[in-house]
Amino acid sequence: MSEVPTPWLCLQHDLRLAGLDPARIRRMPDRSMPDNLAALRAGDTEVMQAFQPFVEQAVEEGVGHIWYAAASRGLTAYTCLYTTRQLMERDPESLLRMTRAMYRTQQWIATHSAAELATCVAAFFPDLPRPTLTAALERYQTLRVWNRTPMLRSEGLAWLDAACRSGDYIQHSVPYDQCVDMDFAAQVIDETPPTCDDDNPEPEAP
Repeated sequence: MSEVPTPWLCLQHDLRLAGLDPARIRRMPDRSMPDNLAALRAGDTEVMQAFQPFVEQAVEEGVGHIWYAAASRGLTAYTCLYTTRQLMERDPESLLRMTRAMYRTQQWIATHSAAELATCVAAFFPDLPRPTLTAALERYQTLRVWNRTPMLRSEGLAWLDAACRSGDYIQHSVPYDQCVDMDFAAQVIDETPPTCDDDNPEPEAP
């Protein structure tokens, strides 16, 4: 896929950990996810790597099946929000409010069904049939892709770091405590404890 590098960086590391050489795969990295789905439909490719809803569309149309769900690997710090230390010092209140809003949204998602979530976000996907959207969201919920709190666990960042290094995307690691500050997250959780069991949190990314 051409949209972002992270999915392939993670998958190539999965392959290496499984004893396979990712360099032996003939890839077409310049194609988008819609292009890959079209190629799968046409029989021009054997495997595609994609996010939802393209996965659900391929399954519904009978042109593909899910070979590997990346979330099954466990914790991966995949999608995070970050800022500069200067902004943290200059405007902590805005960052706190943003973190508070994110946490409330995470808690809402954790306590509502895929159908309810589909109703909230359907306007962003006007061309996608509601059953497909609902199925895509339900699969993400089943895979426990979305974290329930804003806390970024060190194991997830360590896995992403290893994947980036094995793919030559970065050359040196940065310690967790030098690039992660959980003060805002901890504060909003103290204000409103989680509304669901967080002893067994889900993976932080797909």
